[in-house]
Amino acid sequence: MKIALLGHGTVGRGVDNIIAHHVPQVEVKRILELPKFCTEPRMTPNFDDIVNDPEIELVVECMGGLEPAHTFICRAMDAGKSVVTSNKAVVAEFFAEFAQKSVSNNVGFFLEASVGGGIPWIASIAKVRRIDEVSSFSGIMNGTTNYIIDSMAKEDLDFDVALGRAQELGYAERDPSADIDGIDVRNKTIISASVAFDVACTKDLPVTGIRTMTKQDMIMFNQNGRQVKLLGRGVQRDGRYAVAVEPVALSAHSMEAAVPSNFNLVSLEGTTIGDLKFYGQGAGSLSTGNAIVQDVIDCANGIRPQFDFSRGLKYDPTLLTSSYVFRTTAEGPSDATLYGRGAWVVPHLTAVEARALFEDVLKQDPTAFMAALSRED
Repeated sequence: MKIALLGHGTVGRGVDNIIAHHVPQVEVKRILELPKFCTEPRMTPNFDDIVNDPEIELVVECMGGLEPAHTFICRAMDAGKSVVTSNKAVVAEFFAEFAQKSVSNNVGFFLEASVGGGIPWIASIAKVRRIDEVSSFSGIMNGTTNYIIDSMAKEDLDFDVALGRAQELGYAERDPSADIDGIDVRNKTIISASVAFDVACTKDLPVTGIRTMTKQDMIMFNQNGRQVKLLGRGVQRDGRYAVAVEPVALSAHSMEAAVPSNFNLVSLEGTTIGDLKFYGQGAGSLSTGNAIVQDVIDCANGIRPQFDFSRGLKYDPTLLTSSYVFRTTAEGPSDATLYGRGAWVVPHLTAVEARALFEDVLKQDPTAFMAALSRED
């Protein structure tokens, strides 16, 4: 099978390398690149050279961003070519459209690498769904923020120092907003919920990151037997579902609390299978490239993912409630109680209510931090 790559950066080079050394039945015929980076005969700056080539059966999109990725994916499928993508932003924004186009054009749309890097997360959800309902999922879906939190905890670092190290190692971009503000996890949560619950997941979900987290916050939670992690979460039952992205103070004895460095750990709860956990590298050239190439091999073998968003679940924030800790100099509501020095806890809030309260708190204290308390213990 002959394929084309859109982009030859970190991920694209990983895909090219894996195919060249391990997948002889696949040939990378064309590579879309900017004119100044077209350094070999396979490379072209013109997408028409790819979409109009009848020999190319599959397009691998690893450019990132919404445009021109969205346009290129649609044009490729309209031209009868299957698509593999690692681009979580474009999938989260246009998932339903891509799913419909794959059906109407009788082509495959593959997205394993968009969530969890090398972890077979999306494929595992699909396999579980052959028998079970998925009642809930949650997980550490962003290696950058986990590296920052882990470094702060193990090396007694301030947030800015840990972030700087993540940038030096290439885990974080120069502008780390997508990671530390939870935007990356938001996109992955939308994709996970769409596949797990058979729903075109809402894009209007509560999202809170770790930008204002301090070393003192970690100490406070540790003194209470907890470790904070940034989680994407989803739950569904009785024709309803809820999703959220937020820091969660987990039991220090949980598996999630022990996840080191830039690794990911995602979990789901199935009707008969119970609790399943998937652990591995969440990003990187070879781990993400591996997930992409797995999709390429599936396509070559005639396997096609099926996505059905016709279930009509209703978004209901009341399904996802917790007690929330707010570390702030602002005054707490009447039902707040003391949690630690400079922090109060409010019980029985939905994630939407907690985010709204946090936004009010931030107006008074821009340095405030919020985390949900898990119910493990």
